[in-house]
Amino acid sequence: MSFVTAHVLDAVAGAPARDLTVVLETADGTHLATASTNADGRVPDLGPQTLESGDYRITFRTGEYFAGRNQPTFYPLVTVTFTVQAEEGHYHVPLLLSPFAFSTYRGS
Repeated sequence: MSFVTAHVLDAVAGAPARDLTVVLETADGTHLATASTNADGRVPDLGPQTLESGDYRITFRTGEYFAGRNQPTFYPLVTVTFTVQAEEGHYHVPLLLSPFAFSTYRGS
């Protein structure tokens, strides 16, 4: 498992959001990894196994996901910026998604 993982649930479909692209970057925009959610809406391997302490961001490409379902959306991208403490060992970023709203939190 990588240091950062993600999970996306499509609240309208009531199901995991499969094949949604997720990008991990440093806060200044240095690209670290790109992955797509699996059949369970999860990204178990997003980036390296360790990260230095600091600020990072995950961008969920929600516009592409909804376009593939012929569904309009207000949010073409959802970007979550978060702070990493290297000694904590793992960060999980879940996203609960609909075309016109989203919610996120620090998972476990």
